[in-house]
Amino acid sequence: MVDAAFGPEPGRRPDLSDPREAYLDMVRRKRMYGGILLVIFVALMASGWSLAEDRNAGGFLDGLHQIFAFPSEVFAEAWEKRANLAGIFWDHIPSLIETLNIAAVATLLGGLAAMALSLLATRGLARWPRLIPVFRRTMDALRAIPEIVIALVLIFILGGGPVPAVIAIALHTGGALGKLFSEVAENADLKPVEGLQSVGANWSQRMWLGVIPQVAPNWLSYALMRFEINVRASAILGFVGEGGIGHDLKLAMQWGQGRYDEVVAIFALLFVTIVVIDQISDRYRQKLTKGT
Repeated sequence: MVDAAFGPEPGRRPDLSDPREAYLDMVRRKRMYGGILLVIFVALMASGWSLAEDRNAGGFLDGLHQIFAFPSEVFAEAWEKRANLAGIFWDHIPSLIETLNIAAVATLLGGLAAMALSLLATRGLARWPRLIPVFRRTMDALRAIPEIVIALVLIFILGGGPVPAVIAIALHTGGALGKLFSEVAENADLKPVEGLQSVGANWSQRMWLGVIPQVAPNWLSYALMRFEINVRASAILGFVGEGGIGHDLKLAMQWGQGRYDEVVAIFALLFVTIVVIDQISDRYRQKLTKGT
């Protein structure tokens, strides 16, 4: 058999019973495999870059010097009309509230679905152990399809508005949070569950009293983190007619020159909102997980 680390030639092989020799052998193998992976990665990057450059309408490097042309034009106009920014902020507060409502409802619905899916897909806790692969593949499918794809299908069926956005984000959230919730539930202590089972508690009672109190802090932490992501997702879905501040941003950008002050104001409002949500949720996640 050929030794991948030392080649087919006969010669001295490391004495793996010696800890030092075994360690050096492991290091050599890791370096070799790391080098191979690096070469493969560089080759894939080079081929991908070449393919993208061939299919691009213009050369990337040829237009690289113009990368700041459009942003500078936008900010220059916004600076000239900076006196209007405060009023534009207030005009778009209702749209921002709609975006936050979409994210909040979608996170709540997706979180509830994730709770059920995660418990049904966790080994040692599942109500129907034989169906664990079915629930796991369901979560995989939900998080594999991007929200915008689901939203476009729902727009065709239901028309534009916040409802398709809520459904699309909730479905993706259910799959993403379900995976995280399941990993947390797998580390839960089974002794309370066994104790409840010994006194005749049914599956729902065992989960509610024996598992959820253990996993609730981490579950809430993940849900808050997902809410931040869903705020950005609901803003992006506004570009495909789902309402909220993303729809206002799309209209402002379509008008182009003359409305760039509105574009900057919406970006700034959305940025500030996400930063505030991030700070608040981070504070509560620290309290939930570490008690500080």
